[in-house]
Amino acid sequence: MTTATADFAKRLDQTAEDTEALLAKLLSDTLLPDEIARPKRLMEAMRYSSLNGGKRLRPFLVVESSAVFGVPREAALLVGAALECIHCYSLIHDDLPAMDNSDLRRGRPTLHKKTDDATAILAGDGLLTLAFDIVTRDEIHKDANVRLLLTRALARASGIGGMVGGQILDLAGEGRFGDREPVDVARLQQMKTGALLRYGCIAGAILGQSTPKEYRALDDYGRALGEAFQIADDLLDVEGDAAALGKQTGQDAALGKTTFVTQLGIEGAKQRVRDLLARADSALSIFGPKGDVLRAAARFVAERRN
Repeated sequence: MTTATADFAKRLDQTAEDTEALLAKLLSDTLLPDEIARPKRLMEAMRYSSLNGGKRLRPFLVVESSAVFGVPREAALLVGAALECIHCYSLIHDDLPAMDNSDLRRGRPTLHKKTDDATAILAGDGLLTLAFDIVTRDEIHKDANVRLLLTRALARASGIGGMVGGQILDLAGEGRFGDREPVDVARLQQMKTGALLRYGCIAGAILGQSTPKEYRALDDYGRALGEAFQIADDLLDVEGDAAALGKQTGQDAALGKTTFVTQLGIEGAKQRVRDLLARADSALSIFGPKGDVLRAAARFVAERRN
């Protein structure tokens, strides 16, 4: 293991630990100002799907892109926690019978299997709205305009032109709404999966009040990383082990999804990942050694086995 790889692994683990602690605090039973109650069933469901699982890659990207600019870690972790709430909400809703109809997530029963559909829907709604409570907090940055930019970018990454829009394109491609619609896989995945990963990268630029050139560099890096992540995920669905992944494999084929693997083939998909790694590395050149951890993150995403 190289020094850079070891440093990356250590930092990823530390961010996961810090994010876990912060989410546990944010999802505690302690009332915030103007809250009347935090219903027990709802909070337990939100904690079930948010705690004790995942690599916390998205918060890690926020923390490390912010570190390039010397942003206080506490502020970056709060933004990362907001992003993770969005991610966890999306997983709850994706797993529902009306969507992907999944039984397993992170090696445990999905939330609707653990509880019921209504509780799962409301837990997802709770995490979605909590994310915007978090990302607007004064502690994140003294400049309200920075908080506004972070909030707007998160809404766009999560919504119509981002994750939610990508999800409905995915369902349309499966033929859920009638005839199967042609799928532009690159566009679909840039929205469904890539938008939140990209946000993790540009959030650091926003927090650090970067130059336009630095912002574009992290934006390009984030786009390459997001696509590489999705291709790696498609490959794992074909070649991966369900026990290691903590979820079912072969679901894309079962649902008739068009993916990078179905379009490019396994070897073509792997070559595309290598090309994207080169693009990510090139985008980070502006930052010199400060970009080393983010370079290692791209390699981790491309080479992951679970």
